[in-house]
Amino acid sequence: MTPMTTEKEQTTTAAGSAKRALAGRLSWGLADQAASSISNFAVGIYVARSLGVTAFGVFSLAWVTYGVVLNVSRGLSTDPLVVRFSGVPDASWRGAVARSTGTALGVGTAMGAACLVVGLGLGGRLGPAFACLGVMLPGLLLQDAWRFAFFAAGNGRKAFVNDVVWGVALVPAMVAAARVDTVAAFVLAWGASAAVAAAYGCLQSGIRPRMTEARGWLREQRDLGYRYLVENVSLSGASQLRAYGLGAIVGVGAVGAVRGAELLMGPFLAVLMGLSLVTVPEAARVLRQAPHRLGKFCLLLGGGQAAAALLWGGALLLLPNRLGDLVLGSVWPSASQLIVPITLGVAGAGLGTGAAAGLRALGAARRSLRSQLFASACYVGGGLGGAAVAGTVGSAWGVAAATVGGSAVWWMHLRSALRERHHDSVPEVRTS
Repeated sequence: MTPMTTEKEQTTTAAGSAKRALAGRLSWGLADQAASSISNFAVGIYVARSLGVTAFGVFSLAWVTYGVVLNVSRGLSTDPLVVRFSGVPDASWRGAVARSTGTALGVGTAMGAACLVVGLGLGGRLGPAFACLGVMLPGLLLQDAWRFAFFAAGNGRKAFVNDVVWGVALVPAMVAAARVDTVAAFVLAWGASAAVAAAYGCLQSGIRPRMTEARGWLREQRDLGYRYLVENVSLSGASQLRAYGLGAIVGVGAVGAVRGAELLMGPFLAVLMGLSLVTVPEAARVLRQAPHRLGKFCLLLGGGQAAAALLWGGALLLLPNRLGDLVLGSVWPSASQLIVPITLGVAGAGLGTGAAAGLRALGAARRSLRSQLFASACYVGGGLGGAAVAGTVGSAWGVAAATVGGSAVWWMHLRSALRERHHDSVPEVRTS
């Protein structure tokens, strides 16, 4: 056996091992999000069937508000962690995780207090729901932070176990909430079970969140953190504005119908969100190991997700009405009218996530922010403009068109960022 043959075999073996490691990390990402999404799907279905379309609309407004706060936490705490501390030595990771999770806990405490005050002032059905959400926010955000911390370390198995713990704790909590039969009770049950998983995350990692070092973390990561904060809040804030605007223009029942249609996309969204947990760390690894392959990696990632969304939406169109009634109850008739536009919107979002992962891996926070601000503005404009013209269905079609357009902008910025990186990496050739 020649030395050249031996070297070739070693290269082939190393490439095979790298692919198996990537497949393993992606598999844990999908498994973890499946566990998380099954819990969220079960909560949504249970509340929809228990409370009806109007009360489900109130629950959905609290859910959308949680999404805004969650994205604040991610932008300041876990997004910089994933970009800068994926695949680093254990000691470096542990120190960063202690500060990052402390930041998430601090954000949950501050925003939770604000939600509590607002909820106590609102009254009616919405007030108690927001007050209970405020109490539960610290645990909800800390649980989410542990998931990203484990994926940054390449240990998706622990994130999966943590979400399974949340799902198990959710069962008795939901049973207890059903006896009270109010939106506030379901919000408490959902948040309390997340707090159980958040506490378990401390045991899994052996790390205690350090809220006292949150200010230092924010200062160290300010070049990425504040841009990611604006980017994330523009994304979730657009969803919140669209939901509130839809409720004002059409009615709270319209918010419940949109949320019901989104629940029908739940299994596919589980795949989409599961991949999102690992796409940025994996894109960062591709960039370090084979930067010329980053564009292809992002294209395969986004194109695959878009195709899968279209296939799932096509399957939903074949769903018999009796099965839809069984799943969503009284929400089904209004939600079923939105399947086609919501499918197209999710496909557009899936295509855009490939480009977003590439921009995050490149650390191109400025381009990423511009893309997200444009996409969010289109989302709000399309959703509310469509609602004003054609009600709930018009809002869904407006969002679908906006999402596809936003995805095109993401890819334009990724292409420009890759060109800039290639230009900067080519050494200047002197002719004199």
